[in-house]
Amino acid sequence: MKASVLLAAAAVSSLFALSASAEEYQGVLQFHSSASRAGVRAEAVVASHSADPYREGASADIAPALPTLAKRSDTRAEAVAAARAGNIYADGANADAPQAFTSTLDRATVRAQARATAARGVTEGTL
Repeated sequence: MKASVLLAAAAVSSLFALSASAEEYQGVLQFHSSASRAGVRAEAVVASHSADPYREGASADIAPALPTLAKRSDTRAEAVAAARAGNIYADGANADAPQAFTSTLDRATVRAQARATAARGVTEGTL
């Protein structure tokens, strides 16, 4: 029985050996292009500036972003005004809270008063 199994295995392995063949080396392949180097470079520049065909959603026909019609300076001015308006979503934002106190004194007067107070040696917590 062992002999028949060995003969069957040898027959199967010889069939595989006959059908196997190695690829022959053809050397370095030579490509012959009909396009000039300048033409290929021009095509590369066009391809690099066009949309990526492999990006996500490229085949979904998604419209590109529309250019803005607002000027940059107008948008900046609106942003500054919104920042100065404060948090419009805060509690009591519409309660017309009083604005911060602004002094009517000039800077030199305030500085002179501070120096006079410091010269008298006023202790902390007294006026």
